[in-house]
Formats: sequence, structure tokens, C-alpha cells
Amino acid sequence: MRSVLVLLFLFQSTFAQSPLDSMDATVRLGIHEKHLPGGVLWFQHGEKVYHKAYGNRSLEPSVTPNTENTLYDAASLTKVLATAPAMMLLVERGLVDLLKPAATYVPEFTGDGKERILVRQLMTHTSGLRPGISSKPAWSGYEEGLKRIWAEKPIHEPDTKFVYSDINFILLGELVRRVSGSPLNEFCRTEIYGPLKMADTNFTPGAALRNRIAPTTVEEDGVIHGIVHDPTSRRMGGVTGHAGLFTTAADVAKYAQMFLDGGKPIFKPETVALMTRPNQPEAITATRGLGWDISSPYASLRGEHYSPTSFGHTGWTGTSVWIDPPSKSFVVFLSNRNHPTEAGRTRDTRYTLSSLAAEATRHYQVTKPRTVLNGVDVLAKRRFRDLKGLTVGLITNHTGRTRSDKSTIDLLHQSPQVTLKALFGPEHGIRGEMDQAEIADGKDAKTDLPIYSLYGATKKPKPEQLAGLDALVFDIQDIGCRFYTYIGTMRHAMEAAAQRKLKFVVLDRINPIDGYTIDGPILDGNTSLTATHPIPLRHGMTVGELAILMKRELKLDLDLHVVPIDGWRRALYHDDTDLAWINPSPNMRNLNEAILYPGIGLLEFMELSVGRGTDTPFEVLGAPYLDSEALIEHLKTYNFPGITLESIDYTPTASKFKGEVCHGLRFTITDRMAYRSVDTGLAIATYIAKFHAKAADFSKFQKLLGHPKTFVLVKAGAPLTKIHAAWQEARQAFEERRASCLLY
Repeated sequence: MRSVLVLLFLFQSTFAQSPLDSMDATVRLGIHEKHLPGGVLWFQHGEKVYHKAYGNRSLEPSVTPNTENTLYDAASLTKVLATAPAMMLLVERGLVDLLKPAATYVPEFTGDGKERILVRQLMTHTSGLRPGISSKPAWSGYEEGLKRIWAEKPIHEPDTKFVYSDINFILLGELVRRVSGSPLNEFCRTEIYGPLKMADTNFTPGAALRNRIAPTTVEEDGVIHGIVHDPTSRRMGGVTGHAGLFTTAADVAKYAQMFLDGGKPIFKPETVALMTRPNQPEAITATRGLGWDISSPYASLRGEHYSPTSFGHTGWTGTSVWIDPPSKSFVVFLSNRNHPTEAGRTRDTRYTLSSLAAEATRHYQVTKPRTVLNGVDVLAKRRFRDLKGLTVGLITNHTGRTRSDKSTIDLLHQSPQVTLKALFGPEHGIRGEMDQAEIADGKDAKTDLPIYSLYGATKKPKPEQLAGLDALVFDIQDIGCRFYTYIGTMRHAMEAAAQRKLKFVVLDRINPIDGYTIDGPILDGNTSLTATHPIPLRHGMTVGELAILMKRELKLDLDLHVVPIDGWRRALYHDDTDLAWINPSPNMRNLNEAILYPGIGLLEFMELSVGRGTDTPFEVLGAPYLDSEALIEHLKTYNFPGITLESIDYTPTASKFKGEVCHGLRFTITDRMAYRSVDTGLAIATYIAKFHAKAADFSKFQKLLGHPKTFVLVKAGAPLTKIHAAWQEARQAFEERRASCLLY
């Protein structure tokens, strides 16, 4: 397992596709979790641009799909999109001195030590002023707001503490008005937005733009729509230095690119350098530029890779921009996370988007194991809010465990938030130790709860077993292959829950063989426990994502909820994380076997040994009748990358050919990114069909393959290129079906 983090500087200007897919999925996850109704992403790296709208612009009073030209309430992005650049233009022109007291330009700002507060301290939030103007007693009017600032008493000495303060920027907005002779909105429109062609950016948008504006919260007198959300800015008329701006992602992108272009056509390069470097005293650890955030408690949207010289800002409504000069890239994300209520949040979404953006530029390469929380750990972290007050049945086995190695059974049974009433066990049983055709019902010795087998006479929960339940919870580690039965068990349980109108909650877990690679034909035929849905042999999805796909395509009337994984990336294999390996089934003992399984396991319904009854199942394959060297020579003609083959003899102690010497192969993966196990399985099947069809009972190959066209082609000895072509159209359709279900 890799254990260090190396950041490699790579001069490439192309995007890596996997992180882009994950960026889409990150926003969809935020929507799925009801953290935001929708949003617009704009990611730019050099001349490469990726932009997209997601979800809905509004949910109340009606649902309106989102578009890329949606105008968002920028909230505190106003500070860096309007007030800070306006101030720096005045500084650049010699009309304002950052090191002079603010009272030099706004004489009313004196008394109680305010006359010692410098302009720079307002811009870095080190003035010592409070965070905001009190709303009580009730007041309104721009001048009334200023009067309240004149009456403010600092709570700290200047340059002694970082306190993020709207008052600082309201005062700076007024300073711009006094020095320039124009209101802030007019000054910005003429001096900044015009030259940058930011045609959709301004304060107090008119009624003509209302149908493009994303609303914010629903209040007593209706939805806040087309007017600024910030209460102080609203009282002051909507044109203030701390909030009030409305903009689009495309316009923010133009502004961000200006900083990567050295300030052209707005600033001199030295002005950009001054704005974006630390400007606070050394004693203050929160690093701020002039307006910009560099490394303060609000800088989580930098993500995990962007450089210490990067900078950006957030807005209360769910808006953000982060700019990374070393990689010549930036990420803009605009949302109305506080629609229809303030319950939404975008911190995790913005953090992940920036992390993925850095990975997509290939500017930073991650080589350390990632800390990952599976759904059960996220459930516990959330204090069981996803199951609060529910009586549940749990579908699980020995893989249902937390990072601290506590079983999900014990976790739910001991939680006062949840009532665990019944357990349901899949193939191999609740403890994962049984390897027989049918498993009987039983009772859990530790909790005294009934265990209902879903791998016995019935594969689906019975109505009487679901009586008294509010929800079914699924927590089992899958291995990413279509014919692994756990996802078939999940489908049957989803159908039962839909019929009984029960909530179905998936505690999601990573796909250990990565969530990006898709391989093999899409199921074309009848479904079964090993052929549960029209998906490829290697589907590149998590169980939670599969549940979303199945619900949609089976048209289940089901209250489905997926508790997501935290920290996983689609391109990661199990050992790229810090999660412990637990054998998902008795013969799935390591990650290499899981990678080999979609191809080698594909063959096991024939009269072949796939290594069951040895120490290395799925890493070996053989039969008493095989000629190892002839099979190796056959496979060499395919020139498979990422795999080496070794001729071996072995004697299984169980399963097929127990006690008999098998002649066959050992598979050693040398490059898992290049290796495709399904092709290996197809090539072996082609050899079997030609030389050992009767001995191997080749007709049984179709059982797990689930694709009649491929079966015919393999039997005829067709080349892999022709076999792949038989899947191509269905595979492209699957990728489209799959895309909208991805959460990571």
C-alpha cells in the first residue's frame, strides 16, 4: 500500500476524464442529499473549459430546471467581485492609500478607536470590528445602516485578531462611493464588468431577468426571488459592499481568468500580486489577501491539492470561486443551497470539486491511501439522522462493519435512535462463513434477533418478515461484478420494500475494483440472482448507485435513500484507501482475486476449476484434461497487457475436481490499470470451445455470460475485436444510463 503523498508538476493542458465524471457526480450527490437544489459549475485550465448546469433552479413555488445562464445571488462573493477590485483600482490610481486610516476618506468613522483602523485592515478583516450590524431594533435605509456603523465600537484592537466582518466591506463600499463619486454598482459596471464583458453581473437586477434568477429562502411573505438574500443589504437597498451582487458562472469565470492573465485588462500585474498575497500581520494565522481568502477557516474550498498560493472566496448562498495560479486553473461553483430553506450546505461539495479539479488538470498526482468513510461510518457521524425513529430490518453480513471494526448489527442494535427488529442474510450467511446451496433461517446469538435467509427456499423477504418495519437497510460489500449475488439480493429486497411501502436505505460502500472501469457485455436475457439487471460484467458502480439505477429502470415506487461514502474517488481501488480488506465471501480473499473475478469467475459454471479449494481462488484455473502449455501459447497470441501467465499443476481440496490433479495456469497481475480480466476469460472460453467443449460442458458458459451473441461468437472462435463490436451499442447506452446515477 502506498503511504506517501507526492505532488508532481506535469506540464499538460488536457483534462483527465475520471475526475470530470466525479465532479458531475459530486454535484449530483449534493442534490441527492438535499444539500442544494442545483448549481452551475465552471472549471477552466488554460484553454480547456468544462462547464455544466445541474438539478433545478427552483423548487418553490414551482420546480424549474437549471440552466447555465442562471443568475445567482453571489452573497459574499460581492466582496471580491465588486468591492475589493473597485478599491484596488482607486489604490492603483493613487486615490486611496491602504495604509491610511479609513476615516481619512470617511470622516464619520471615528470615535472609540475607530480612527486607528486602516483601509488595509478593513480589507483583511483585521479591523477589530464585529461581524455584522445588529438587526434590532428594526431599521431600514442605506443612510441608517451607515449611522449604525458610525456608532460601532471595535471589539478588538486592530491587527490583533481575524474576525470576518460584513461591516468592513459595507464601509469599503461607501469609501468607493465617496472617493470615486459614483455608487459602487455604477463604478463596477463601468470600470470592471464592462471591460470584462460581464454582461449579466450587477446589483438589483430588474424584473426582466426574474425568470433567470435562482431564488433563495422561503420566508413568511413568500420566496426571496430577484432581491438580495442578505438581510442587511436588503435593508440598505441592495447595493452594499458586502453583498447584493447577482452573477452567472460564465461571468465569474471571466473575472477569475483576468487574475490568471496578470490583471489584463483591469489591473497592472503588481496590483494582482498585491491583492493575492498575504497581507495580515504575522501574529494572525488566518491568511488573507486584499479581499481574497488564502488560508483562513473559510478556505476549505481549496480542496486537498491546490497550492498554498491559491486564493478564492465563498458566499453564504452557496457560491464560490477558487483560483490556482501554479496550475493555471480555477473552479467556479454557483448554487442556491439556501433554497427553499437554510438547511442546505455546500462545504463538502465545494471542497471535493476543487480537489477533483486539481486532479483533472494532472497538475497534482495523489499517491497516498485516502481516508474513506463507508456509508455506515457516515451514518454514525450523522448521529443516525437517516434512520432516526425508524424500526428497521438490516440486510447485512460480516462485511457490514465500521472503520473501528464494529458490526453494523451491533451499531444499530445499540443506537437509541433506531429500533433494529430483524436481520436478513445473503449468500454465505450473516457471518459470511457458509458455502452451501441453501441457508436456513436462524437467530443471532448476540442480539437474539431473528435471521431470515435470503439464500434459501426464497431469495426475497416475505411479507410476514417485513411486518412492523418502517425501513429495510442494506449494508454489504460488493466486489463490482454483475454475477456476484449480493446485488441480486439487494434488488429482491428493494422490490419487497416497494410492495410494502417501506423506506429502503443503502449504506453505500466503495467499489473495490474501481468505480470507473466498465468491461464485458451487458446482460441480454432473463434475470436471476447472478444476472440481476442489464449491466456489464464489470459495471464500475457502487451498490448505492446500482440501487438508484434499478429503482429508475424497474420503475419501483420506492422511497430510496443512499447514505453516501465520504472521501472516495471513482478511480481508486481498495488499496488506494485506508480501509481494511474483509473477505466479501469465503473465496474472495484479496484485491487481485476481485480484479480477476469478472473474467476467471465467468468460467466456473463449466467443468473447470477456478481455484476453489486452493489458497488462491481465481488466481489459478485448470482441469485434469487441460494442456497448460498449449493454453498459454493460445493466450500469448492475444498479447494481453498487465498480466503474466505461469503453467502450474494443483490439487483442489474442495469444489470441482476435489483430490484430482489439475493442469492449468496461474495469473499474476502486473498492471491493473491496463489489465481487462473479461478478455482473458473470453480468450480461455474460445480455447475451451475449440478443444474441450464436451469435457468442459461449454454450453454452461452462457449461464454467467448472459449474452447470446457473445456466446455464439466465442463458440465460433471470433476475434476479440468482433466480440467487442457486438456489445458496443449497448455499452454506449449503458454509459448514458449509468451517468445520471453516479454519486462520486
